[in-house]
Amino acid sequence: MRAVALVTGSAKGIGRALLLALAGAGHDVVVHYRRSERSAQGVAEEARALGVEAEVVQADVTVQQQAEWLVDVATERLGRLDVVINNVGNYHKAPLAELSAEAWHEMLDSNLNATFYVCQRAVPQLRNSPRGRIVNVGYAGSDSLVAKPGITAYQLAKTGVLLYSRALARSEARYGTTVNVLAPGVIENSVTQPLKEIPMGRPGTLADMTAAALYLVSDEARYVTGAFLPVAGGWNL
Repeated sequence: MRAVALVTGSAKGIGRALLLALAGAGHDVVVHYRRSERSAQGVAEEARALGVEAEVVQADVTVQQQAEWLVDVATERLGRLDVVINNVGNYHKAPLAELSAEAWHEMLDSNLNATFYVCQRAVPQLRNSPRGRIVNVGYAGSDSLVAKPGITAYQLAKTGVLLYSRALARSEARYGTTVNVLAPGVIENSVTQPLKEIPMGRPGTLADMTAAALYLVSDEARYVTGAFLPVAGGWNL
């Protein structure tokens, strides 16, 4: 029986790449989207062409009830849940003095609260899996308390994702479920491209991200939990 993977925000970008990599590795997949239905359906077709089952589910995971419903429907439609990748998370950059309360809450809701809602609902299902895996997408540098006034809300949310993930990793270790943070730096599709700040001199590729994710969900990583894995070419060290 194939493992089942849910990737939030998998209609486009990094989420799409992660989901198709999992499909290529033999996982049945759940494509999640909020607004991009056409893109989500296209990703599902690509996944099915790789020989796996693919379901498409719409939900706003910043709303607790919808996030929980997403997990429930994903499990019901494919019969089980083995892997969860929380990829949803908006990015906002602005001078701190100009940061609105709306933007502040959006950063916390999309990056931290959505991750919490999905994980908390998925944990009971993953305990039943012989290979339960959670990968939460953070950002390179969120393991260091360095002030970044332009992205304070985003930084706070992603640091919260790291702390929550490590706490969850510790509490779920007894069940064999691993919880890790995949932390991209500047990726080829990132909004900004500060190449001079990257020691390796180039942005990361989507292939760099998928290779790291596939390791974290693999059998070889069964003893790796609570890890923070930057995919950043030395950026923010």
